[in-house]
Amino acid sequence: MYGGSFDPPHVAHTLAVAYVLATQPVDRVLVVPTRDHPFGKRLSAFEHRVHMCELALQDLKRVEISQIEQELPAPSLTLRTLEALRARYPTAQLRLVIGSDVLTETHAWHNFARIEALAPPIVVQRAGHVRPGSDAPALPEISSTEVRRRLRVGESVAGLLTPAVAEYAVAHALYA
Repeated sequence: MYGGSFDPPHVAHTLAVAYVLATQPVDRVLVVPTRDHPFGKRLSAFEHRVHMCELALQDLKRVEISQIEQELPAPSLTLRTLEALRARYPTAQLRLVIGSDVLTETHAWHNFARIEALAPPIVVQRAGHVRPGSDAPALPEISSTEVRRRLRVGESVAGLLTPAVAEYAVAHALYA
């Protein structure tokens, strides 16, 4: 499971999924946009973020975009989502894909120890947050906040978003 706000899903998100598929013994990656941010951050409409994830990842095989958080009570919590996935897929061996940039924030997550037990993390290195002793390459550090700012003021997002996501965000004035 790879969860996140995906507001918008940028190229580093796509690269993270591709990296996991290429290097880990996984059958598929379930991409789960959060319905409501657990820390109260304002997000674009859930349906837009789901569709942008579909656009961003459409060229990758073994990827599924899940709307499971739409069925769960607010606020969205990773543990609650993993428990729902466990109930839905009782024989699946769950893993949680997280970026190395969020490792310092797990203390603020609801019951991260239970999350680790239920779905041992696959940590994807992000530039600026490389873990000591890791030989894994770092994915680019792309800020969704900066991408939204660029879209709001009409600056280029070339290389930061797939063209399909950029076109969708502009066509729906998501960050205007």
